[in-house]
Amino acid sequence: MELIARSLPNNGVIEGKLPDDDIKNLWKLIDEAKKKPEDMRNTLAGNINSSIRLDAQSPLIETFINETLNSFVNKHMEAYGATNRPIMKEGQTLAVNSLWVNFQRQTEFNPMHDHAGVYSFVMWMQIPTSFEEQRKLPIAINSNANTQISNFAFTYVDILGKIKQFTYRMEKEAEGYMVLFPASLQHLVNPFYDNDGERISISGNISVI
Repeated sequence: MELIARSLPNNGVIEGKLPDDDIKNLWKLIDEAKKKPEDMRNTLAGNINSSIRLDAQSPLIETFINETLNSFVNKHMEAYGATNRPIMKEGQTLAVNSLWVNFQRQTEFNPMHDHAGVYSFVMWMQIPTSFEEQRKLPIAINSNANTQISNFAFTYVDILGKIKQFTYRMEKEAEGYMVLFPASLQHLVNPFYDNDGERISISGNISVI
């Protein structure tokens, strides 16, 4: 008797480390935005003190947009096209229509939310904390949810209707890492504690135009 384990079709995400040149140019883009900051907090779900718009048309990130980001999108279409391929009319294309940087400090968080558009992405530029250290703090050490503190997580419903989470642990190694996901996928950012540093992340939305 042959027994077969078969996974049912589902959506997913694409993740990878960004090239060093992309990271350098993204930092330059952040520095440019700081000179004349445009507050984004009234359009976002974040409970944070600082979120500012980035220029998605800047020449600084032409290579990132045209090569790196397109590679992520094409990989997602290749892997999950049957469940997430955007419907486009003749002459339409995909483009980054919103780009911003978050400066998260201790106790700040982004509650569960989704984004507008077809795809969204997040890049972690600076992580001042270690999840392994955070989970040992008094607030978390005796909790049965100590995998949540300081981390980024996707929330979704499995085929049995159960709510599941997939967590990215916030360690120094995650700096320069990017995840692209369907914009409607629910996600959240948990707070961190006992650290005066800033967690800096860039997010963006990709829409049909």
